Amino acid sequence: MTKENKLQIIPLGGLGEIGKNMTVIRYNNKIVLVDAGLTFPNEDLLGIDIVIPDYTYLVENQAMVAGILITHGHEDHIGALPYLLKDLNVPVYGTRLTIGLIQSKLKEANITKATLNVIHPNDTVRLGAFRVEFINISHSIPGSVGLAIHTPIGTIVHTGDFKLDHTPVSGDVLDIHKFTELGEHGVLCLMSDSTNVDRPGFTMSERSVGQNIDEAFFHAEGRIIFASFASNINRLQQAISAAVKCQRKVAAIGRSMVNVINIAMDLGYLDIPEGTLIEVDKAMDYPGNQLCILTTGSQGEPMSALSRIASGDHRQISISENDTVIISASAIPGNEKAISRNIDQLLKLGAHVIYEQISGMHVSGHASEEELKLMFSMVKPKYFLPVHGEYRMLVKHAELAQQVGIPKENIFIAENGSVLEFTDEGAKMAESIPAGRVLIDGFGIGDVGNIVLRDRKQLSQDGILIAVLTVSRPTGALVAGPDVVTRGFIYVRESEEIISEVRYLIREAMQECQQKGINQWAPIKNKVKDIVGKHLYQRTGRRPMILVIIQEVNSEAIKDANKKDTAAREATNKPPNYKEMAVKARPKRTMKPKIQAPT
Repeated sequence: MTKENKLQIIPLGGLGEIGKNMTVIRYNNKIVLVDAGLTFPNEDLLGIDIVIPDYTYLVENQAMVAGILITHGHEDHIGALPYLLKDLNVPVYGTRLTIGLIQSKLKEANITKATLNVIHPNDTVRLGAFRVEFINISHSIPGSVGLAIHTPIGTIVHTGDFKLDHTPVSGDVLDIHKFTELGEHGVLCLMSDSTNVDRPGFTMSERSVGQNIDEAFFHAEGRIIFASFASNINRLQQAISAAVKCQRKVAAIGRSMVNVINIAMDLGYLDIPEGTLIEVDKAMDYPGNQLCILTTGSQGEPMSALSRIASGDHRQISISENDTVIISASAIPGNEKAISRNIDQLLKLGAHVIYEQISGMHVSGHASEEELKLMFSMVKPKYFLPVHGEYRMLVKHAELAQQVGIPKENIFIAENGSVLEFTDEGAKMAESIPAGRVLIDGFGIGDVGNIVLRDRKQLSQDGILIAVLTVSRPTGALVAGPDVVTRGFIYVRESEEIISEVRYLIREAMQECQQKGINQWAPIKNKVKDIVGKHLYQRTGRRPMILVIIQEVNSEAIKDANKKDTAAREATNKPPNYKEMAVKARPKRTMKPKIQAPT
């Protein structure tokens, strides 16, 4: 009996959320991956730097992975590659600018053996059973492509992030002819960008923003600080062109901004007249009305250059009253508070702030409702899978598909880990696979989980109380302490009564444990935590993290320390120092060799 051929679409990220886009396309025992992006943490993920998809499924099936197809160079589509390529040595395909941005990221991560392949729109690549065509599209970064993935079961069209822009800054116009041609030959499934599905009409052209930027630059009296996504190269070109028209020098701050500008210049995607771009150290030598500063931080990221300028912490740039700050980006859901806080701080410092809601300084790079309808009309898919958006956006996009005539039973609203399976018999949702998120904190990859985040949240809300007990090893009796230390809970000098109560309760708990013959440290710690936690909540209404540290000492050592202390006290007429005695009685510990983490 022959095995049934199966084509599967398995989203690992990007569904029910904005960012960390990653999708597996699998035919039998061959896989191609579309994009490998990241997202930035929300306020609940305390201390987390970035979030990437859980790609365990790819590691477990790495022998099947034939290649990675990248639609464009934004972080939410390439940001996870430095982590993924450490575990998977597979070829990557993208346009010249996309590959240039990827090379820069991999260089920072010390990855030197990646196989990076530059493709162009209309190129075709064969990867096992897959034949992939790259299709020119319009987006907010040059070198963006859609994908036509041809398989023995049928053709999957993935739009990537797109919009219909007849006058793009970069000259990249959506290839209407190619999408229409694919539709005439028959498309099995369309995967289409859902980000702007709830916006009626058409998304405005990038050219309209250029006019507003020119006007703002013309009327600015002092320095202009222009904040945008570093990878929004079309917007950076508009700002640089406006600066040239107004005879302003341009300086860039923020590591990602500097890197992207250098890469785009080297590859010919930015047109900057000679002498226009200067180092930020030399920018202070120019009058304010002759200077424009390009910066990161349009989303209010805490460590970004604009946030540090707004808080007065930037080493080189400080706000003066004649400065004009232009924020040329829309808020990613979840970043609204951080952006508003930056705007408020900049206004307090005396800057004139121009931002999207009141200025027309930004247009989206994503298709609105009428453009999405046009995509349906061109591609004419049999099945539809909305991608790239929060769940409400996916539902809205599914409703739009029904309006243009796609049967409801042929539309699938999936989640990360869902498996949409196609056979000669039709399409269905199969059993899902594990999929989630991996939290990156410093050099740690995935080592921060729910328990650590819960502890961080508790510490941030109610602080910590530490009780240090010195206990006799054989009897379990308290021989010194308890010493009580708090951080972020109460101010000890003004709350001595509460601290005294805590010490008393700990002594009572220790006596109770000794009377009951409890000499295991774990139940003793739990007993102390329970009693102290209840009392503190009754007294303060707060639940600090309680950490109990037990130090063991030997009874014979205590006796020896007592004798020595008594003799010394009689000689000097000092009262006994029980704490010092307990410290002297502690057994000496031998240091274990440090274990180095693998490089």
